[in-house]
Amino acid sequence: MRRDLCDGVGIARLLNATLVLPKFEVAAYWNESSGFADVFDVDYFIQQMNGFIKVVKELPSDISSKEPFHVDCSKRKGQFDYIESVLPSLLEHHYISITPAMSQRRDRYPQYAKASLCQACYSALRLTKSLEKKASELLEAIPKPFLSLHLRFEPDMVAYSQCEYPDLSSVSMEAIEAARGDRKPWTGEVAQIWRKRGKCPLTPNETAFILKVLSIPTSTNIYLAAGDGLMEIEGLTSVYTNVFTKSSLLSGEDFKSMHGNTKAALDYYVSINSDSYIATYFGNMDKMVAAMRAFNGLYKTLFLSRRAFAEFTFQGLRGKELMNALWKAHRDDFAMGRGSALPDCFCEFKL
Repeated sequence: MRRDLCDGVGIARLLNATLVLPKFEVAAYWNESSGFADVFDVDYFIQQMNGFIKVVKELPSDISSKEPFHVDCSKRKGQFDYIESVLPSLLEHHYISITPAMSQRRDRYPQYAKASLCQACYSALRLTKSLEKKASELLEAIPKPFLSLHLRFEPDMVAYSQCEYPDLSSVSMEAIEAARGDRKPWTGEVAQIWRKRGKCPLTPNETAFILKVLSIPTSTNIYLAAGDGLMEIEGLTSVYTNVFTKSSLLSGEDFKSMHGNTKAALDYYVSINSDSYIATYFGNMDKMVAAMRAFNGLYKTLFLSRRAFAEFTFQGLRGKELMNALWKAHRDDFAMGRGSALPDCFCEFKL
């Protein structure tokens, strides 16, 4: 959602449009109703965007009763699509909504639109004071130094990936089946191709194996940046015993009443301020955390290679052979923290 908002800022600048503070559509993830103001400091955001784009909290009364004209920009590429295809709809209807995951080629923006997007992403979006206080409390409670590990192995994530995991517990398999819906796992040769392309989330056990390959001590303090419902977590905690979570470090009714959005914001805050950050996936949070860490000069960031793990295990590598191959696959990135230098990150200067 943070990424989509920053995209929206860039596109609003391209179109010389006013941005209305968005409503979060999160029911599909956490079945909740938290909004922009529950996570971000609204007045600060509007103030920081002044001179870049105009932002309003509510719609003007003359159009507040209308439904926005919906424009599907999910497959648009580059600035000219927005100007040639979207601007006419804005001029005609005066009020439009745009599909999330709008911009795929931010590098093609003119400099003024890039500057607006970067200002939103790196300077204007800060947590509410109460949420930042809770995040600071969490950060302070984690034993130092520590590694923030973003582990993605929840039932909905595995169901969405359409990957096969034959060796999971019956409890995990039941949770995955309940989350599948119409998505069925790939089977046979197609499943092998899918896994070799790096599409399958690493299990906690596989994650622990790669961490050991990288010679990360089993006594390392690890903060688990993850949502509720992680499966097979014993595969990690049986090897790395100093694992901490939000629920193990925070208590009180104010934490128990927090929504999924605000809990995810805690993970984001801790991850961008951790001594090191490792992600088992390459999702939106991973990209945003890595970019922010690079922006702040924190280069101990690494993405574990699901593709390399799949390829080597399909080749039949086991034990020492597998460990050596995985070390070589991660060596350069691990030594340089290359995961922090995203190829499409053009916000190289502070605004």
